[in-house]
Amino acid sequence: MGVSPYTTSMVGVPSFSSPSAPPMASSIGPPPPSGPVMSPPPMGPPTAGFSMSAGYDITKGHAGRTPQTPLMPSFSSPTPMPGLVSNPMVQQPMMSGGLDAGSPITFPEDQEDPRLVVDPNAGGGIWGFFKGVAGNPMVKTVLDKTKHSVESMITTLDPGMAPYIKSGGDLDIVVTSDKEVKVGAVRDAFQEVFGMAMVTGEAGPSNIAPQPVGYAAGVKGAQERIDSLRRSGVIHEKQPVVSVENFIAELFPDKWFDIGCLILEDPGAGIHIQTFTQATPLALEHIQQAQAMTPPDYSLRWSGLLVTVGEVLERNVPNVSRTDWHLAFTGMSRRQMIHGAAKALAGMYKQRLPPRTL
Repeated sequence: MGVSPYTTSMVGVPSFSSPSAPPMASSIGPPPPSGPVMSPPPMGPPTAGFSMSAGYDITKGHAGRTPQTPLMPSFSSPTPMPGLVSNPMVQQPMMSGGLDAGSPITFPEDQEDPRLVVDPNAGGGIWGFFKGVAGNPMVKTVLDKTKHSVESMITTLDPGMAPYIKSGGDLDIVVTSDKEVKVGAVRDAFQEVFGMAMVTGEAGPSNIAPQPVGYAAGVKGAQERIDSLRRSGVIHEKQPVVSVENFIAELFPDKWFDIGCLILEDPGAGIHIQTFTQATPLALEHIQQAQAMTPPDYSLRWSGLLVTVGEVLERNVPNVSRTDWHLAFTGMSRRQMIHGAAKALAGMYKQRLPPRTL
């Protein structure tokens, strides 16, 4: 009977056969030329079960190899050594040099930012990128704040730039005058309320006395300026218009005041609004002088006086201009008074406009 496959012969170690075989005498001496023997121990570190790529570099981490994740180890059977029978229950881990296409390891995919709104019609290229980014609400908010900061800095350094920066948009207003005291006040007010507005001036005649007297004359003069521009074709029938007309009125016996009437007319939206500036008190003597300087047969006497209160004040009060005597008597300029009323007018106009036109 032959030697049992589970018997290992070693030098100086007695060999044991199966129970049915007779005992064999042990001998000390050189091993027989035939039969399995254990090979001498290796001179270097074991390399079985390892695979190294061409880019192996011992100076790099993990002995120059890409480490396998500890959660998903891979195993391979080591090369059997002569004279030893490998235990099928013992397996050695093998480090691979890289991950191939069939590796069970998966990595999380990049998730897109849900806040980024991508326009499918934006197209490719750099312009498509800008269009996609511009649609992001967060980016738009940042850009708006940056734009507002830059505009604030520019208008602080040069206040005269404000009308140019805020001009534009969908709102187009015509003021029935070419005087800056009126046009500038209305422009500032509407740009403050709407953000952006195109406000220009066109001189329109009032066709009444230079100094209107009474509320009815003031409203008539403001409305006539609008109608004159429409009749002459200077503005079209649907053009939104703001008209300003100052008048004097006796609110109490011998108590006269200067008041400004503002009318906004937008036929396209069916809006017509009237408002008034604050009342500025006047001395009775100045009113009497203006009345005395107006001929009894003056053709427009029904609407007012031939001479304005500003002209009377300019003649009687030193260092007072007929165009802006309000500043000398109240500390507020006429432009500031018109601006306050125009801002209220713009606020009422904004509330009445349909949402689609905002």
